[in-house]
Amino acid sequence: MKKGLKITLIIFGIVIGIIFLDTIQALLFNNNPVIGTQTKCRSKQGIFVITYHCENGKNITKLKDSICSTEEVCNETINGSNNQQESKDSINNSNEEVKSVKAIINGKEYIIDLEDNETANSFVGLLPQELNMRELNGNEKYIYLDTTLPTNSSNPKRINVGDVMLYGDNCLVIFYKSFDTSYSYTKIGHIDNLPNLGNDSISVKFEK
Repeated sequence: MKKGLKITLIIFGIVIGIIFLDTIQALLFNNNPVIGTQTKCRSKQGIFVITYHCENGKNITKLKDSICSTEEVCNETINGSNNQQESKDSINNSNEEVKSVKAIINGKEYIIDLEDNETANSFVGLLPQELNMRELNGNEKYIYLDTTLPTNSSNPKRINVGDVMLYGDNCLVIFYKSFDTSYSYTKIGHIDNLPNLGNDSISVKFEK
């Protein structure tokens, strides 16, 4: 091979290598291509890539397979980031565990500490609701819900003041006295320091 041709090929190879490395660094780090020209539309155009300069200070480098305006590229990226964040927030919210809800009884607010079970989770999904609960046996207030809830009932042997239970699959019960029982319930939660609720029906507003 002639010396002149060999030198030409070496120089050509070096140039190609430089262009290749310049393209790679621009794509990897959203940098301006070193070998390129500045355009009038907030972008710098290289041999194979274009770096768009967004108004928020962010650079976006793309291959020149389809040339877009700077506004299109920047808006697409910003909107995509916002959508990803909204999707992430939505997932986080849907997975957020609710550990307690409020019960407003006769104008006074109480906290129901929820059980970690499917029944409690389904009950939370019904809220908010205001329910008129009837008196029974001098120890409980109850109401039959319009919706059935999943159950995993068992006999607790003893009911404690403040227990919030599900009898069957749709009877919500708040106990305001302690006693031994032979009946089976699915526990939804518990209210601390619940007073005697008296012999009359009560209105209870349940809120998240």
